Amino acid sequence: MSSVTLDLNGYTDLPDEKVALVVTFLEMTAPPVAPLAGERQDVTLERWVAPDAVDYKRLFREIGEDWLWCGRLMLGDDRLKTVLAAPGNEIYTPVINGRQMGLLEIDYADPENPELAYFGLVPSAVGTGLGRWLMQQAMAMVWSRPQTKRFWLHTCTSDSPQAIGFYCSCGFKPYKRAIEVMDDPRATGLLGKDKGPHVPYLASPNQA
Repeated sequence: MSSVTLDLNGYTDLPDEKVALVVTFLEMTAPPVAPLAGERQDVTLERWVAPDAVDYKRLFREIGEDWLWCGRLMLGDDRLKTVLAAPGNEIYTPVINGRQMGLLEIDYADPENPELAYFGLVPSAVGTGLGRWLMQQAMAMVWSRPQTKRFWLHTCTSDSPQAIGFYCSCGFKPYKRAIEVMDDPRATGLLGKDKGPHVPYLASPNQA
């Protein structure tokens, strides 16, 4: 089944190997007035220039596989290197005691409307305040550029249920919703069938 008619006032059945996500787009048109977080002496923000594809995918999985992050995992290593090295794409990682604790990726392809392309922490860093610190670094970089008119991002229902609340608390405001239907990455073998339990995996006999 390559397409279905979406019922905007009811249910639309999907094949078991597909997942449907509600995507929320958020934006801010001016920097926050107050700081999001205090100074931290235990963490440094390091620019990750031309990351090795294997190393990038390892960190990407650690951060996002429980939330069904899969976009970058679908790319072959050569294609991923090209995407990561695209003009305007900047990648940073917060480092504590020599260990990468998260991912911050900003896309400046449209200089007036930079996008927070990827933002996340490894599981052990969640709830430590590192997220607000990392977002403060992102906003400082974005709003230091005179071209910036709007900073935006999108998140979805397969992400952490805390994501929208976190982004709103940082000053972003929702402005649009969309529905995304994609192959379930667990059905394709890209992610383990135990990942993303908040989006139940509907195993068919030839996929279990």
